[in-house]
Amino acid sequence: MEPAGSFRSMAMGGIGISLRDNSSIYFSNPASYSSLDSNSFVFDFGIDYGMNFISDGASDFSSDDMNFDHLLIGFPLSKRWGFALGLLPLSNGYYKMADEVTEGDPDYDAITGGYSSYHAGEGGFSTFFLGTGVNITRRLSAGMNIAFLFGQIKRTNQFDFADFYNVYSNNSTEKLQIGGANFDYGLQYSAPLKNDLYFNAGISLSSGKDYNSNYDHISFKYTAYSNRDTISYISNSSAKTFIPGTLRLGVSIGKKNKFTTGIDFITTKWSDAKIPGSAGYAADTRSFLAGAEYIPDKFSNYSFIKRVEYRIGAHIEDNYLIINGEQVKEYGVSLGLGIPLRRSLSKTNLFFDFTKKTGSSTNNLHNENYYTMGISLNIYDRWFLKRKFD
Repeated sequence: MEPAGSFRSMAMGGIGISLRDNSSIYFSNPASYSSLDSNSFVFDFGIDYGMNFISDGASDFSSDDMNFDHLLIGFPLSKRWGFALGLLPLSNGYYKMADEVTEGDPDYDAITGGYSSYHAGEGGFSTFFLGTGVNITRRLSAGMNIAFLFGQIKRTNQFDFADFYNVYSNNSTEKLQIGGANFDYGLQYSAPLKNDLYFNAGISLSSGKDYNSNYDHISFKYTAYSNRDTISYISNSSAKTFIPGTLRLGVSIGKKNKFTTGIDFITTKWSDAKIPGSAGYAADTRSFLAGAEYIPDKFSNYSFIKRVEYRIGAHIEDNYLIINGEQVKEYGVSLGLGIPLRRSLSKTNLFFDFTKKTGSSTNNLHNENYYTMGISLNIYDRWFLKRKFD
């Protein structure tokens, strides 16, 4: 799964359940939309670049890619009532890996001989959401998203044996297509503290959902003589994919236009997931996120550096993947800047994240280091104002 959030949030470790302000969209808790100004319009577009380094102690693998990360739009419907929409990638299925095993390699088997393997994936899943949030009372707000999940992933695994006259080679291809809608619900509570400080608490929940799916899988063996024999074939146009619900909790303390600190806890019971072709590979997840932002002087007339927003964060998680019977662990740190644009409340957000995924060598798990850099344009403008003069 791809990490999701505006780059302000991602630079602060991914927190956002209790955050609310008039220039950012925190779609993980739709109750936050009620904080949008009565005359404001927010547009946020971001792209990221990632580098992945994998090592199993004996060999290394690396890859890199650049992706669209998010498109977010928010504006008020009336005072203390906001609306937001956005497009977000949920998962990325693109990969290509190839290997050749010859005599003397650890994986070489004298019975079957040498072979070459090829593994590839393409496609991904995305979410388009529409949401609204409203202040129920002066301190309590509530919101709801409707999120449309769509996309497909295709995977190919092929093994070609060097002794292609006497040993069957194998090819397996599967494709999963998913579509459907689900709901997210959120609450936020805000209270003033002494010395112009504030306290926010938030909770959001997405319910489990059975999505309509198409699943195709074919596996066959073949020889150099073009003899082909189908091993298995599945075509199910009425398959169901169950994605479990997610519970998110968060608290934050800060001072407006000066600093923000917060922590989030997120959990998903992925062991209840039912995904065609992926049975037994998912475990329950728990994530702890923490982050902070500091602004030396947001309205300084003399120092650009003092107007910059400085962010830092960290996260530790149980990954949803089970490999060789062991759940993958991950942890990471993040940094970021919010660079204000001249004579505007708009800004450019930069963020950097380092995430490490680990497992024990006794279960033949590899270590994975992932570096992500992102840049987004966050436009905050005054709309819906009636001009006195043209």
